[in-house]
Amino acid sequence: MNKKLNGFRMPAEWELQKSVWIAWPYNKNDWPGLFQGIPEVFTKIISSISKDQKVNLLVNNDKNEIIKFLKLANSNLKNIRFYKIKTDRVWLRDSGPIFLINKKKREKLLLNFEFNAWSKYKNFNNDNKIPNRIAKILKIKQIKPTYNYKGRLKPIVMEGGAFDVNGDGSILLTEECLLSKVQQRNKNLKKKDYENFFSTYLNIKNFIWLKKGIIGDDTHGHVDDISRFVSRDTIMTAVEKNKKDKNYKNLKYNLNILKKSINGKGKKYKIIEIPMPKPIFIDNSRVPASYLNFFICNKKVLLPIFNNNLDKKVIKIFENFFQNKKIVPINCKELIWGFGAIHCITQQEPKL
Repeated sequence: MNKKLNGFRMPAEWELQKSVWIAWPYNKNDWPGLFQGIPEVFTKIISSISKDQKVNLLVNNDKNEIIKFLKLANSNLKNIRFYKIKTDRVWLRDSGPIFLINKKKREKLLLNFEFNAWSKYKNFNNDNKIPNRIAKILKIKQIKPTYNYKGRLKPIVMEGGAFDVNGDGSILLTEECLLSKVQQRNKNLKKKDYENFFSTYLNIKNFIWLKKGIIGDDTHGHVDDISRFVSRDTIMTAVEKNKKDKNYKNLKYNLNILKKSINGKGKKYKIIEIPMPKPIFIDNSRVPASYLNFFICNKKVLLPIFNNNLDKKVIKIFENFFQNKKIVPINCKELIWGFGAIHCITQQEPKL
């Protein structure tokens, strides 16, 4: 165990948050032909969070135009702070920092992973600098995770959407994202290396490796589209009922893994099955629409919906489970054209 990180852990998303980090959208190439409606979706998300907690908003330039959007949506502007930090894209779940806490020491740390745009896109220099900029703003210590390869320390490439934790030593991952040769982030790391890394940096003891993510996901298998912890002992997971659908086999395989999984205390998890929305195609491309890309805030759960016949059913499942939080459905039918939804654009900062 890295002595620097002894006693530190990554809290679960439902633990108390100090703020949420979000970046304002500028990159029109991420939503070809549909960008016009994207700022409005971001406004709904920011406005909803700002009613109850602080939002730190990264902007590339003048904020006056953005304030107009936020005022129209009745946002609580007192809870929104603007920071001029240039970004390439908006997916702060992946490019933003991962926060760790140590309750005994009353300390917070920031993990600054290397970000290379999912080993897919060439423009990521601004996004790769975000955690460093945030560490300086917050004046908190940052650690850049590394691994030893042939006597040289190399930075670990990692995205927050590639894993999900329950705050109690368990983690969800996919082999497709971390172990595949396609869009390979860390060429020399094997399963055991990843487990050692998560154990050292996030204080993880229990690993649940799922197989594959969903069709249309350009990250090549991020887990936050398919399976999420919603309590220490409960996992929500995506299922596809249509046997002819390309996701059917992979999601069924994942479900079987989860049913056999045990937590740190040797007990089975409670599994809540969440149906996949009907396939959505934009410009003949299937997009990775999933209800699992939700975000849990202090008093709400922001749930992506897709103008789909299953929206109401899923809202009901969420209302039944999160009885002490308000479920806020947000139409992500256009947002998903950027291949990400609400969880992808948010990064929580925990409260000590």
